[in-house]
Amino acid sequence: MTNPRADRVRDVAKLATRAARNRRRQFLAEGPQAVREALRMDAERRAVGAEPVVVELYASEPCLSRHPEIAHLAEATGRLRLADDEVLAAMADTVNPQGIVAVCTMLDVPLASVLAPRPRLLAVMCRVQDPGNAGTILRAADSAGAAAVVLTAGSVDIYNPKAVRSTAGSIFHAPVVLGVDPADFAAAARAAGLGILAADGGGPLDLDGLQDAAAGRRAGGDGDAGEYRLEDPTAWLFGNEAQGLSDAEKDLADHRVAVPLYGRAESLNVGTAATVCLYASARSQRR
Repeated sequence: MTNPRADRVRDVAKLATRAARNRRRQFLAEGPQAVREALRMDAERRAVGAEPVVVELYASEPCLSRHPEIAHLAEATGRLRLADDEVLAAMADTVNPQGIVAVCTMLDVPLASVLAPRPRLLAVMCRVQDPGNAGTILRAADSAGAAAVVLTAGSVDIYNPKAVRSTAGSIFHAPVVLGVDPADFAAAARAAGLGILAADGGGPLDLDGLQDAAAGRRAGGDGDAGEYRLEDPTAWLFGNEAQGLSDAEKDLADHRVAVPLYGRAESLNVGTAATVCLYASARSQRR
């Protein structure tokens, strides 16, 4: 493809808008890292006869030469079309999409399917608005081994191109649940055996203290019987960037937990706080 004004190019570019994404149930993955993970997931699905993830795939010859693994995966889909850099730039949300763009089917799943296996760790975004933060939290959840990521109603669209880029491919690893009512989530999570912790800078429990207690129990001690057991199945609630968790959201939690600050910073970015909290749970849960 060499014409950046072709109808097909404009049709792909429309996926930068939420309305087009929702209407078509498709989104864009840009760049080698995201597309590689999309293609890997696509190959896994095709191996079991499931619906494909990658619907359309456009790449430049230089990009495929630089990334032979991607070239092999791309050719196996039968959906690869060569395109020059001008066409790819017209399709993508970024000025430089690094030579490859994929149109993918949306991947979100129902909450019930996530809770049925009785997961041990979930990340819940409560009205998180910034796509970069949402992507970072999803990536952190994936890295910490969380079973899924839940976004409550009022949160950013996780299929926003910036959010997808910020996940660095993790959107193709961790199941995502969208548009959940917080109270409904809390009831369903407790029924599945999950405790609920709210990440709150003013919380009465200290994350370091919870980790120390978990370490003490692993060493054969009793820990503090009055504290939450960080090694137990847990859903973490992370709040809006400007307002944090609302009082109603905090009330849904079993405990409010603060990440201790040892320097002079007033607070942590929600993506950083989520990473710290999720890894604290993951480490405590790993025997």
